[in-house]
Amino acid sequence: MNILFFLTPKKDVAYVFDDDTLRQVMEKMEYHKYSCIPMISIDGKYVGTITEGDLLWGIKNQQNLNLRRAETIPITKIPRRTDYQPVHIECNMEDLIDKAMNQNFVPVVDDQNNFIGIITRKDLIQYCYRKMDK
Repeated sequence: MNILFFLTPKKDVAYVFDDDTLRQVMEKMEYHKYSCIPMISIDGKYVGTITEGDLLWGIKNQQNLNLRRAETIPITKIPRRTDYQPVHIECNMEDLIDKAMNQNFVPVVDDQNNFIGIITRKDLIQYCYRKMDK
């Protein structure tokens, strides 16, 4: 099965850039109410993911942090515990499901490692449920 059937395209995904500041990332995650968000480079390459936990521990380790100072801290200065592993646009369903078992969403990249969207675990579970229901 073609995994593009499940793809939420980049234009419909909230993401942050790797040159955003701590404050910008916090505000975007708060606005969308996400606990994890993809991070891409300015040229569209998938960089990784940033989580609320990464932000929490990064803030904890900053001395005298306030919102003004958060505007000057590049998000790349916040250590990330782990990154959601992407799949290639032409991966098989087994690889996709293997990634989705441990991630809320699976980033999808093309041949040049450009971020093209995500596949949510919810969409995969809904598909499997419909198949079982038939």
